[in-house]
Amino acid sequence: MSASAEPPIPRAEQTPLALATARSNLMLLSQLRWIAAAGQLVTILVVEAWLHIRLPVAEMGLALGILAIGNLLSLLRLGLPTPVTNQELLFSLIFDAIILTVQLYLSGGATNPFAALYLLQVILGAVLLEAWATWVMVGVAIVCYLGLTLDYRPLALPPGGPGLFRLYIVGALIGFALDAVLLVFFMSRINANLRHRDARLAALRQRAAEEDHIVRMGLLASGAAHELGTPLSTVDVILGDWRRMPKLTDDPELAQEIEEMRSEIARCKAIVTGVLLSAGEARPEAAGAERLRTWLSDLFTEWKLRRAPWVARYDDALRSNPRIVADSALKQALTNLLDNAIEASPEAVRMSARIEQDQLVVTVEDEGPGFTPQMLASLGKPYSSTKGRQGGGLGLFLVVNVLRKLGGQVEARNREGGGASVTVTAPLSALAIEAVR
Repeated sequence: MSASAEPPIPRAEQTPLALATARSNLMLLSQLRWIAAAGQLVTILVVEAWLHIRLPVAEMGLALGILAIGNLLSLLRLGLPTPVTNQELLFSLIFDAIILTVQLYLSGGATNPFAALYLLQVILGAVLLEAWATWVMVGVAIVCYLGLTLDYRPLALPPGGPGLFRLYIVGALIGFALDAVLLVFFMSRINANLRHRDARLAALRQRAAEEDHIVRMGLLASGAAHELGTPLSTVDVILGDWRRMPKLTDDPELAQEIEEMRSEIARCKAIVTGVLLSAGEARPEAAGAERLRTWLSDLFTEWKLRRAPWVARYDDALRSNPRIVADSALKQALTNLLDNAIEASPEAVRMSARIEQDQLVVTVEDEGPGFTPQMLASLGKPYSSTKGRQGGGLGLFLVVNVLRKLGGQVEARNREGGGASVTVTAPLSALAIEAVR
């Protein structure tokens, strides 16, 4: 697999996803081994009972038992947490090839048409193994086949029965059919595993790119907050001087405007402080512990007073009230959702909160035009917005990534009666200080 573009992704064979794929492939080999054991048993019974060809049943049964025991050990190994390696897959294929060699040695060697099953082992090795291990598997198959041409137990054909050539043709047909069916079945399963791995790797690359974008945005916001701190303080001092000047305070309307400007400056300074706090550059004790119900209620009340005093409603359906860490990033994410809702629907906005299976579920609904199909398909992608302004679409992008960091998720849909609904779900274990009862 070739290297990907920035940001870098670890080599596929080193990732947990690739290790999970290797585990799935080992499970497929175990399933193939059960099929091989059943096929060998049926073949022995048919040859003995129907064709009346005497076979060393005891020795072939012993090899069949070893195959079954090896497969049981393989299944027990799958229950261990240690990752499945390329060497283990190679050992499994070599084990199967050795058992096949023993069975062929006891039943005609290279003259047995089922010797074509070596090809199945080689093809599986080419798909499942690294390049060097694949060539090892090719070498093992060649050596085993060559050994069967030099030494084997010939079949003792009964007098008056079908000739060796006819038996070979029938056996070759059955062996070809088995190869074809097993290859199609297991290659389809293996390719499905590989496609799943590639899809997950693509998702991880996308996620890494989005997180890199967030880091760059955070650095930009932190730098801007530092730069804004000084001029905001300067303007605040000037406004403080103005409110003490008789020429300005004598005019009630002008004095009121000065107070409003001081209030907005204070809000700007609070936003700057919040940015620095999120970046880890403010005092950590500022983010204390609060009760979940109080934290959500205060968040909504603060937003409502600022943006929508008459049209917004909050429904509290919390069945418990644990103490949580007042996460500023989650607060900003919920505020972004409310801001988006009021911009889309100035007539009505509703927020509700509930707890389901130890998950905090917060839903924000509006009565606006709803999401376009393109917006729903690209939910959480940066700069995906219907507002048509430069830099739009970052709100939902930040919400999705904040919830992802907390182990939660974001779902958006259009309501049947019109409007949009966005639901965020976060595990309480990521927020709560105490156990939820």
